Amino acid sequence: MYTSTEGIIFRQVKATGGRRMLLLFTKKYGKISAGSSLSEKGRGKTALAMRPFTYGVYELYKGREYYNLNNAEVKQSYFRIGDDLDKYMQASLVLELTERMIPEEVPQPRLFNLLNEFLAAMERREKFHETLVLAYEVKALGLLGCFPRLDACACCGSKGPLTAFSVADGGMVCENCRKKSNDRLIYEPKFDIVDILKYFSKTPLGAFEKVALEPGAAKGLQQILREYMSYYLDIGKLKSESIFEGKF
Repeated sequence: MYTSTEGIIFRQVKATGGRRMLLLFTKKYGKISAGSSLSEKGRGKTALAMRPFTYGVYELYKGREYYNLNNAEVKQSYFRIGDDLDKYMQASLVLELTERMIPEEVPQPRLFNLLNEFLAAMERREKFHETLVLAYEVKALGLLGCFPRLDACACCGSKGPLTAFSVADGGMVCENCRKKSNDRLIYEPKFDIVDILKYFSKTPLGAFEKVALEPGAAKGLQQILREYMSYYLDIGKLKSESIFEGKF
């Protein structure tokens, strides 16, 4: 069966005989693996659509147990992401993170749209790229149904005061539950994590062009989100993360 879908390439690996194996995030089918003999060399529309940070339309042959990519065409190229090393690495981290978040062949159209929106915003952003990454992560948790509980204690349901964030309990906890908890992944942030998470979840990514967290808050929130995503989405250590260790 021949079909077409919008998509963004996560990564590709060279195979024998000049072929490539692609991991593609498609709007219609979700994350899929596809073989192809198409080349990313040259300046044609097909070649451009095979490169990183490109939003394209991909023509596929769908067999019973495999996909083959027959043709591709660019809808939007975010090529300027590659002009800035930090921007490139932050965007690469988000691609790897998104790949780990989702199972194969489960359509995630809202997350697909969010990733496309992120790439557009990252291309425009001039500095403090990590704030945009954090906003993407928070929004992705909401779309995947894993957003933490913030308005009441995640253990007992009381309204507070809420003094700590518990990864295992799934959100903010009151002082009594914090003292009783055996969770080693419990944090007492020195920044207003509740207001930040609420703001990030409700504000469009396009509005983050000039929004930036101060470095201490960015580092603290990143640590909490990584632990949270690892716990609930089974996301282990990312290859891209090693680049940023000690960055803040």
